[in-house]
Amino acid sequence: MLLTFPRYGAMALAVFVLAVLVGCGDSKSKNAAQQNAAGAKAATASDSPTEKSLSSATPITENNRVTQQNAMPQPTPVGKETGLIPRELLFGNPDKAAARISPDGKHLSYLAPVDGVLNVWVGPLDEPDAAKPVTKDKKRGIRIYFWAYTNEHILYVQDVDGDEDYNVYKVDLDTLETTNLTPLKKVRAEIQEVSHRFPKEILIGLNDRNEQYHDVYRLNIESGEKELLQKNDEFAGFTSDEDYRIRFASKLTPDGGSQYYKPTGKEGDEAWEEFLTIPADDMMTTSPVGFDKSGDVMYLMDSRGRDTGALYTWNLKSDEKELVAANPQSDVGGIMVHPTENTIQGVSFTYLRTEWEFKDKEVAEDCKYLKTVADGDITVASRTLDDKQWIVAFLMDHGPVRYYHFDRPSRKERFLFSNRKALEDQPLQKMHSLVIKSRDDLNLVSYLTLPPGSDTDSDGRPEQPLPMVLNVHGGPWGRDGWGFDPEHQLYANRGYAVLSVNFRGSTGFGKGFVNAGDKEWAGKMHDDLIDAVDWAIKEKVAQADKIAIMGGSYGGYATLVGLTFTPDKFACGVDVVGPSNLVTLLKTIPPYWAPAIEMFKTRVGDHETEEGRKLLESRSPLNYVEKIEKPLLIAQGANDPRVKKSEADQIVEAMKEKDIPVTYVLFPDEGHGFARPENSLAFTAVSEAFLARFLGGRYEAIGDAFEGSKITVPTGATDVPGLPTALAEHKPSADEPDAAGEEVRPK
Repeated sequence: MLLTFPRYGAMALAVFVLAVLVGCGDSKSKNAAQQNAAGAKAATASDSPTEKSLSSATPITENNRVTQQNAMPQPTPVGKETGLIPRELLFGNPDKAAARISPDGKHLSYLAPVDGVLNVWVGPLDEPDAAKPVTKDKKRGIRIYFWAYTNEHILYVQDVDGDEDYNVYKVDLDTLETTNLTPLKKVRAEIQEVSHRFPKEILIGLNDRNEQYHDVYRLNIESGEKELLQKNDEFAGFTSDEDYRIRFASKLTPDGGSQYYKPTGKEGDEAWEEFLTIPADDMMTTSPVGFDKSGDVMYLMDSRGRDTGALYTWNLKSDEKELVAANPQSDVGGIMVHPTENTIQGVSFTYLRTEWEFKDKEVAEDCKYLKTVADGDITVASRTLDDKQWIVAFLMDHGPVRYYHFDRPSRKERFLFSNRKALEDQPLQKMHSLVIKSRDDLNLVSYLTLPPGSDTDSDGRPEQPLPMVLNVHGGPWGRDGWGFDPEHQLYANRGYAVLSVNFRGSTGFGKGFVNAGDKEWAGKMHDDLIDAVDWAIKEKVAQADKIAIMGGSYGGYATLVGLTFTPDKFACGVDVVGPSNLVTLLKTIPPYWAPAIEMFKTRVGDHETEEGRKLLESRSPLNYVEKIEKPLLIAQGANDPRVKKSEADQIVEAMKEKDIPVTYVLFPDEGHGFARPENSLAFTAVSEAFLARFLGGRYEAIGDAFEGSKITVPTGATDVPGLPTALAEHKPSADEPDAAGEEVRPK
C-alpha cells in the first residue's frame, strides 16, 4: 500500500538533487497519485502487426528514403473491433484527479477540465456533484495545488510555458478572486513550509535578490505581505519546522557530500555552526525528513554504517538515536505521520512493489479493512487535521484511479469517482515486476507490459518474440515503479512488449546501487540497459531486430547513447528533452542549480577540469553523430530551463550536416516535458506513427491530434506516416492568457 509522505516543508538536499533532470513531476509532492486503477477485462487483439514497413534493421539514408516513404504503414481504426485504445483516453485530461479534503473536513476539491484546461473544483464533501471551478487557468492547466489551513483558500503554483519560474497563487473561496502572491518575473518561488499552527501564513523561498540562492520569507496569504526570515547567499536549502523556525541549513561539500549547519543565534560569520556531515557515499540516502510535535526529535533517513536508508528518530537534546524501520533491499520510500501530533504511523519501502510497516495499530486496522473495499494499492491522498476523514485512492496497473471518502470512526467508505472512467472498458494490460541480473551481478528491478493476447498463460512471457520498446526513466536519480503507466499501456496496445529498467544510479535501492552510477553515464549505466535488452532477447520476449529505445530527460540522453554507442542494438529511438553534450549541459544549468554543482561534478563529471571535460566529451552522443544509422525522433520544449533547446538543436544540425535524416518536433510553449495535454497528444501521435513505421506495430492515425497544440516540425516530417498531411491541415493555436486567467504578470 502506498500512503503518504511527510508534509514537512523544506525539501532535504538529497531530495533536491534527485529531481534535477526528472521530467514534469513536482519534486516536493511525494503523495501525488500515479495515474492508476480499476481493472478492465483484457481483450485479444484481432489483427496482427502490419508487415508493410521496411525492415527496422535497415539504416535510413537519403538513398533509400523514397523506398521507405512508399512503405508507409496504414493506421488502425480505434474501437472495440480492433481493440485499439484511443490515445486521448491515456494522454488527454483526466475526468477528475488529485482529490483532496479540506483540513476541517467540510469540502472536497479536485482537478477537472474547464474548457479543456485543468482547474481546481471545490464543493461540499457530502455533495461532491455540486462542486464548481474556483480557478481560472486558461492555458497550461493546474497540476500542483493544496488547501491552506484557513479552509478558505486554495494555493497553487504555476509557471509560464514551462520556464519553471513558478509563482504562488491564492484563490479566495468566498470571492473566487485569484491573487498572484509572488508577482515576479524571472524568479522561481518555492514552497518552504506550510503549518497548521499558522493558518494564514506560509514560508516561501524566493531567488529575486540572488538568482542562485533562495531567501526564505514568511508570507501572509490574506494580505500578501511578506517578511524576510532568512537571507541566503551560500546555502543550497533549509530545513524548517512547524513553528516556522529555520532549524538547519545545508550545502554541498567539494567531494560531493553535504554539510548541515544549525543556527547559533549570533551574527555574521558566527551565525552558523556545523551540525551534521554526510559523506558523498551517503548523500543521496541520508537527510532530515521532519520533526516530532515538540520539535526536539528529528526524523532522519540515514544510510551511514549500512547500505539502505533507514528511518531513525534523533533526540536533539539527549543525542539519543533510535531505529524506527529499515529494509535490506530498499531505502525508506515514505512515512505517514499524524497531521497534528506528528507521530509516525507507518513507513514504506519499495523494491518490486510498495510495502508498509505500520507503527499505529488503528491505522494498520483501517488499511487492512480498506484492502477489502477495492482492488489495488492504497494511497491516503488527503486527511483532515483530526485524522478522522481520509480521501483514499486505489491504484492499479491496469485501470483508472478510484477515489473514496473514508470515515475512520465508523469505518465506512463512499465511492467518489474514478479519474478516467472511459478506461474501465479498455483492454489494459497487467504490469509484470521482475529482476534482471547485470553482467556484474547487480539486481536490476524492472517492469514489463505485454500486448493483449500475447501471453495466454499470464506468466509474463509472450507466446512468441515481439517488437519491443525499452522505455528509460529520467533523472537519472529517480526510479521506475509498479503502477499504471500510460506509455506502457499505449505501446503494449499497439503490439509491443514494453520494458522499463532501474539501471545503476537509480534511487531507492541503497547507496551502493545509486553510487555505482557515478561517472557511468554512457558507461555501466548503459551496459545495464543493454543487459536488459539481451535478457529480453534470450527470454524470447523481444525480436532482436525490432527494439526501440526511448525516454525523456536522462532517458532521452540514453536514447542518443543507444543510437551512437550501440547502433546495432536498436531499430530506432525517440529522444524527449535529452542532453546531447554533457559539457554544454553542465555549462547551461539554471542559476538556482549552482549550489548543487558539486553533485554533478562528482556523479557526472567535472566540466571545469581538463580531465573531467575529456570524460564528459567521451560520453557525449554529439561527438559520435556519424555512428547513427537508425531512425531518430527528437522532441524538445523551447523553454526548457534544465536541458536547453540548444541541446536538441546542436545534434539535429550535426546530423543534417552529415546528411543523416532526423525528425525534430519542437513545442514553443513547453519546457522540460509536455504539460499541456494538447501538446502531449500531438507528440504521442507522432511517436506512435514513427514507431509503427520502424517496428511494424499498429497506430492510430494522427488525424486531429494537433488541435490546440503549437507543435512545429523543423525537419524530418516526411519520415513519419501522416505527419506532412497533419501539419498542412493544422492551424496553430493563438496565444492564450496568462496562467492565472485574468491576471497578467508584470513585464
